[in-house]
Amino acid sequence: MTTAKDIMHSGAQWIPAHETLDRAAQMMRDHNVGALPISANGGQDRMVGILTDRDIVVGCVAMGHDPSKVTAGELAQGTPRWIDANADVDAVLHEMQEHRIRRLPVVENKKLIGMISEADLAQHLSDEQIAGWAEKVYSRS
Repeated sequence: MTTAKDIMHSGAQWIPAHETLDRAAQMMRDHNVGALPISANGGQDRMVGILTDRDIVVGCVAMGHDPSKVTAGELAQGTPRWIDANADVDAVLHEMQEHRIRRLPVVENKKLIGMISEADLAQHLSDEQIAGWAEKVYSRS
């Protein structure tokens, strides 16, 4: 059985909720990622959301706000989604499809150990699995 841990990329980094968006953008650049899980109160034990590069552009810059004055926590919204490292690929796909998300943090023993992105799916799944996933995540409903 292929698990979330098998297809994730490791080394996911947290951004504390109090950290500014300019710092988040620098972290994304330095780690070559497009999303960072947001941790509550600077701790690395409770996720309050995920911040994407698009969130920074659309939710801050395009609104005329200064990314050095807006925090990651201010853009956190909704219920954060994650998957256990031992979950099988079908559970990963279901979670991403059900919530129409393109990035999914992977947790083991209550610790963030990685992230699953579209690129990870493309690298590890069959064409049929990817097509089914894309249809559900990107369809208009």
